[in-house]
Amino acid sequence: MQGTPYDPDNIFAKILRGEIPSHAVYEDEHTLAFMDVMPQSEGHTLVIPKTPSRNIFDADPTTFMWLMPTVQKIAKASKKAFHANGVRVVQFNEAGSGQTVFHLHFHVIPTYDGVELKLHARQQEDGGHLAHNAEMIREALKFIS
Repeated sequence: MQGTPYDPDNIFAKILRGEIPSHAVYEDEHTLAFMDVMPQSEGHTLVIPKTPSRNIFDADPTTFMWLMPTVQKIAKASKKAFHANGVRVVQFNEAGSGQTVFHLHFHVIPTYDGVELKLHARQQEDGGHLAHNAEMIREALKFIS
């Protein structure tokens, strides 16, 4: 519910502290982008701020000043890397909307004509496959301004 305090032991906070491994694709002073371990499509990436925020309700508005350019950069790189027809950007707020990790994050999901997305958070992807997809996005980022 709105007003619930941020939990510093959520999985994304642990990823930021290096306590849990991830397949990072991009990092700067304010943001981190990494592969979703339960992707809805090839190249499904998560973008998070390094600033603790549960979701859009408690985030400092300046957080978005740093976060949205990274979301855009990852969307462009994912579309290029996976030859996607489009990219869906999704952001959930509170359990009633489907939020399962209470650290502000954006899903960047490449989409393909005639291919339905997998259900959210249903099946974990092989780590080797995620590592390969992360490398594809990192390569595409070299050509994104």
